[in-house]
Amino acid sequence: MKKNNEPIIPIEEKEGTITTPHRVAAGVKALTSSLNQVAKYMKPGEAFATMRKLNQKGGFDCPGCAWPDPDDDRSSIGEYCENGVKAVAEEATRKSLSPEFFQEHSIEELWSMSAFQLGKLGRIDRPYYKGHGDTHFTELSWDDAFERIAEKLKSLENPHEAIFYTSGKTGNEAAFLYQLLVRYYGTNNLPDCSNMCHESSGVGLTATLGNGKGSVKLEDLHESELIIIMGQNPGTNHPRMLSALEKCKKNGGQIISVNPLKETGLMTFKHPQKPADMMFGGTKLTDLYLQLNINSDVYLLKAIMKLLIEMEETEGGILDLTFIKSKTDGWEELKAHLAEVNLEDCYVATGLSAEEIAQAAEMIARKEKIIICWAMGLTQHLNGAYNIQEVVNLLLMKGALGKRGAGTCPVRGHSNVQGDRTMGIWHKPGEDFLQKLGQAFHFDPPKEHGVGVVDAVKALHSGKARFLFSMGGNLLTAAPDTTYAAEAFRDTEMIVSVSTKLNRTHLVSNHESIILPCRGRTEKDDGQFVTVENSAGIVHQSKGVIPPFNDIIKSEVRIICELGLKLFPEAGINWKGFSEDYDRIRDAIAEIIPGFENFNEKVRQPAGFYLPNGTRQQDFDTDNGKAHFTVNPLPDCLLDKDEFAMMTIRSHDQFNTTIYGEDDRYRGIKGMRRIIMMNPEDIKRMGLRQMDRVDLFSYFNGEERVAKSFKVVGFDLPMGNVATYFPEANSLVHIDAHDKVSETPASKFIRVQIKRQ
Repeated sequence: MKKNNEPIIPIEEKEGTITTPHRVAAGVKALTSSLNQVAKYMKPGEAFATMRKLNQKGGFDCPGCAWPDPDDDRSSIGEYCENGVKAVAEEATRKSLSPEFFQEHSIEELWSMSAFQLGKLGRIDRPYYKGHGDTHFTELSWDDAFERIAEKLKSLENPHEAIFYTSGKTGNEAAFLYQLLVRYYGTNNLPDCSNMCHESSGVGLTATLGNGKGSVKLEDLHESELIIIMGQNPGTNHPRMLSALEKCKKNGGQIISVNPLKETGLMTFKHPQKPADMMFGGTKLTDLYLQLNINSDVYLLKAIMKLLIEMEETEGGILDLTFIKSKTDGWEELKAHLAEVNLEDCYVATGLSAEEIAQAAEMIARKEKIIICWAMGLTQHLNGAYNIQEVVNLLLMKGALGKRGAGTCPVRGHSNVQGDRTMGIWHKPGEDFLQKLGQAFHFDPPKEHGVGVVDAVKALHSGKARFLFSMGGNLLTAAPDTTYAAEAFRDTEMIVSVSTKLNRTHLVSNHESIILPCRGRTEKDDGQFVTVENSAGIVHQSKGVIPPFNDIIKSEVRIICELGLKLFPEAGINWKGFSEDYDRIRDAIAEIIPGFENFNEKVRQPAGFYLPNGTRQQDFDTDNGKAHFTVNPLPDCLLDKDEFAMMTIRSHDQFNTTIYGEDDRYRGIKGMRRIIMMNPEDIKRMGLRQMDRVDLFSYFNGEERVAKSFKVVGFDLPMGNVATYFPEANSLVHIDAHDKVSETPASKFIRVQIKRQ
């Protein structure tokens, strides 16, 4: 268990090495890395069975990212990427964490391990329990586990003392039943991983377009004339996107990349299934790379829009004035605002030249079919929702919505994070949803909004909440302000985790901790299938193909149903029937959630079905039926002379908090994670050298945060900007440093000072 004076994430002692960053993504090295993962962690027969069914029609959905699959034919060689293989190998390992293992290894010993070491120990093979003062986990029967959980929930003074977290990997059926159980219990305390990543996307898109989801389909990227990629690193986080970008380029499209870091996956792509690509140079992706300062995107977008208006006034035919007049409001207010924007201020804030921004404006001016893709480089800021609203402004000016090859593309992380929200995993549910839920299950759902992740951590820290149930994920490590979060979790009276692997959240509590092992996406589920929703709004089947790890572990659906029976045996909810036949769950979903009518019939179509998306038809579900231009303030991103702007990022061998390996191949960083990437000129200016150890200090609301012992690595990013890995630097993100509307933590712009050890 965690002691107050220990680091939350152990400080590594290995030295590591630095090599030249790659300039080509995928290719032979991606194939080699994939094969090594499979050979090391999976049985040969099971590896073949899983890989040939991964992301195929009638197969199972990748437990990694939510990138959409092709509607038509899919690659018979393999419809997956390097990181998808790593995700499958991580889940399908046959190494076991047995009662003997937990007898031999204390909680203190496990706490001292890195995330990589914990993840590679093996699968949790049965329920385990740790009580107050216990030094080891001991095995627990399922009946005893559910009894302990039910007793604790019934003992709370009110339902709002319980927090129910969800990771984005939970399938639709389990997510629907989970939110039903939580709301029947009496609270909307349903934080989820969206709160920490794309909540700003949903807020910004809903405010402007009336729909919080992206509007493009996969084929739109193939047909687009111009794709603008902002604050996203597809080569590491969504590698299958690279083949879509390649198709866009082969069809004559262009790409603008906007990112402070020079990322390999934005430059050149060698398709590992195309011999010609492998033999020769591959496909150059980016036509214009705008390496701007961290969080200066609003300055860039305003400068571009100001230039487009000037071009419209002198040339005409640049903006879609017909669309603006008929489908939008707020245009005159935005024009007046942009007239007051000073271009010189934009050049200074972005660090870009007037020529670079003018080139971007010229490329946009001459295109009609434009897609803007983004990820957490735009959303994780104090002004995250404003960033998204500014993206919408640019697309509205060009009329680049509701047409083929154009639209919004927030690129989601976890494979079903969008589906979980659709199923009702949200702490701010709509009245219509609650009314239908109550009518279907004959109860009065709570109306009071619950807490998102930030407020959930605060509630646990203050003692207002005393119980945490985590449906997947590793909330302690994923949350901002790690030391503060650990203090909160340490004093939480009971933490229950539904998991496949061991992680730090299981180990932190000084009181009771229960681990409930669940089946993974790869594993058979007694003839049942689940469904998921990808980033394009397609709902489709996912059916495991290999035998379950053992006969003890249960599916997420069955865990929820058996807990429901223990908590509410007389509720009138058919928990047993839901557990036995998932079609019954889908029938209930169809009755409550729009777009899921005839759910069981539609989802049995080979490629699934699209949910309704009004933005695709220029049907905006806003107060007046029109898309809204918005006037957004310029962010404060200028630095004092002793400050750096720090962002947290993932390594190439990482997916969220899961660490697949200790190398960052594309960036040339091997065997170490506690590093800080700096411009070589900044390293000289600070009197530092490569691989020097430094401490990092952040200041917010007059409070200091510190993260110790980071190694300096020279990298290609603008002066004054630095990058560190998530979650090693999460402790520098103050719990109150978040977007005021979306409450998304500002993990991509932290003012830090760097001091030599």
